Formats: sequence, C-alpha cells, structure tokens
Amino acid sequence: MTRFADLGVAPPVVSALEQRGIESAFPIQELAIPDALAGRDVCGKAQTGSGKTLAFGIPTVQLLADAERGTLHALLLVPTRELATQVVEELEPICRSLGLTPLAVYGGADIDKQIRKIERGVEIIVATPGRLIDLLDRKAVTVVDVECVVIDEADRMADMGFLPQVEWILRRIEGDHQTLLFSATLDGAVGALISRYQTDPVHHSVDDSEVTVENMSHRFIAVHQMDQARVVAAIAGSVSRTIVFCNTKRACDRVAGDLVKLGVAAQAIHGDLRQRHREKALAEFGDGSTTVLVATDVAARGIHVDDVEVVIHYDPPDDHKTYLHRSGRTARAGGSGVAVSLVRWNEELHVRRVQKRLGLEMPIVEMFSNDPRLGDLTAWDPEAA
Repeated sequence: MTRFADLGVAPPVVSALEQRGIESAFPIQELAIPDALAGRDVCGKAQTGSGKTLAFGIPTVQLLADAERGTLHALLLVPTRELATQVVEELEPICRSLGLTPLAVYGGADIDKQIRKIERGVEIIVATPGRLIDLLDRKAVTVVDVECVVIDEADRMADMGFLPQVEWILRRIEGDHQTLLFSATLDGAVGALISRYQTDPVHHSVDDSEVTVENMSHRFIAVHQMDQARVVAAIAGSVSRTIVFCNTKRACDRVAGDLVKLGVAAQAIHGDLRQRHREKALAEFGDGSTTVLVATDVAARGIHVDDVEVVIHYDPPDDHKTYLHRSGRTARAGGSGVAVSLVRWNEELHVRRVQKRLGLEMPIVEMFSNDPRLGDLTAWDPEAA
C-alpha cells in the first residue's frame, strides 16, 4: 500500500483525504500523481472507477497552493453535467484544505447564476464543453491565467461528438500550461488530441482495471414481459444498490414507475429530466435513500457511485461493448458484482449474439418473480439450472 505522503502530496491534502478515510493510493494515482506534481503532461489510460479523479485532482489542486485567489487557474473538461458535479464534490475537501474554490458549470442550469459565482472568484472550473464555450463567448470567463488543463473521459467526449468543442477551447489556452488527459482508450480521435495538445506526455496505463467479463458474475434470465418489473423488484429487494438499464427515456420512466408501485425506492435518470431532478436522484442513490436507479446509457455515463451490487439489463444492450460499459458499474475500483440480463422471447437471438462476442455462452434460465433464486443470484449455478 502506497500512502499519499510518499507520492509527494502535501500534508493539508493528505489530512483532508484521511478525514474521508482515503489513506492509500489506487494504482493510477500512484503512477500519475508524482509526474503531474513534477509539472509533466500526463496521459492516463484508466477506466471509470479506477480512482482517476484524484489522480488528476490532487496534483491540480496542490499546484495551485500559491496561486492568486479569485482568478481561474485550472480548467477541467468533462463530458456530462453529472460528472462535472461529482468531480467538484470529490475535489471540494482537498480544495478547502488549501483555501481554493472549485465550481461546476454545465448546460441545463441557469447561466446567469453560474456567472455570478464566477464573478465572486473561483480558481478551478469543472465544465462541460458547450457551457464553457457559452461563458467564453460572453466573456464571463477568461483563460489567460490557466496553468493546468484536464481532459477527463476523452473517449466519451469523442463518442458524444464533443471533441471539436474541446479543441476549440484548447486552442484558446495560449500560455504555458500543463495538460492532463485521462481516457479508457488512447487511439483514434483521442490519439490525435494527445499529439496536438500535449507536450512530451508521460503515459500511464492501468490495464488491469479495464472491465472484463471476469470482473463480475453474469446471469441471463428469460422473463415474461408482464412479470419483468416484478423480477427486477425481487432482485433489488435483497441488495442495497441496483442500476437498471433501459434503451429509451420513456422506458426508464415507465419501469421506475412500475417499481415504485411495487414498493421499490426507484428513480429514473435520463436527459429529458431537469438538472435539479437528476442531481437529486444521484445524491439519493449515493446516500442509499434510493435503492434502484433506472438509466439510459448516456445518462449513466455520469453515474460514479461505488458499491453498486447489481446491474440489470432490462433492455438488451446494442452490442458487447455496451454490455461491458453497463456492467462495469458494478465492478468499480476492483470491486465485484452481478450483471443480470432479462431476456424476453423475441430478444433471445440478439442476446446470444452478444454472449458469443463476450465469450459468455451461458444458459438463459427461465424464471418468474416468485423464484427464490432471484434473492441470491450468485448462490445458484446457471449450468445446473
């Protein structure tokens, strides 16, 4: 176990981490923090849940210890509003230890309120690209004094079509500055970003944190449509946190409503909901007052909650990559969990194709909601069912 003090992290920051029970570094933190503290550009290959927020957050905050207060010195670009909020929540305690103020800015929230907060003085902004461009256009933000730029989840930015906006922003940061980039993949458009906007970056990769089928248990259950919500309720009733994936926003609302009628503390999260509602749902899922979150794939990119015990594919994923992205919500930071696919009669062929790509050619076991096996999904062997 490597302690943060051994990596060169300052005592006030170490103390702030210890107060939250964070005493030893994850592998990506151990690799990236010393180089980032030395002022190097860092390119980190790490999955969601690997601890990368602190890998870039600790050095970014610490390097601003002596920076002029009330002036923007660090800019962190993230793909979703949920992630912007969560990065700020993660960094707030260590910022406080050094007297720094972080702020999340994103679309879907009152821009005038965000401008007023910026005018009061912030040193660190965590932003989605579109909202930051709006603020730059209004001259509400200046990047003249920016010393550190972080690009988080660069691959997700590429998937969501945000890289042109990211590059527009990066071209406007002209002064001498450090660039930290983190992504689950470093090829293609992300590779082009690295070559254009990083200077002699040191590369760090934590391949063993990548989500694979070995990181979790898998169950494939044949269900009947009229009984499907009850099956979810039976599974969720025996664990503290479950994420359910649906393919459409309308399905999310319907499934969450069905679960609430069955006495489950469930909420939907998707792009059509007000930002306030999304943030509330995430907070309540984090503190345990909501036990089931019903999400679309895009909305789930902003969900960074540990100790999710079960992921349920209510609707089948488009492909094997989506299956792993979804299922990886229950295998974060070295944890384990169960990924459950609910399969309706007309979806079996598609699911078997996904299984084949994953190397998971397991039986699809028919079950009804009163089946006792749903109460402990790892206690039975699908091959023997």
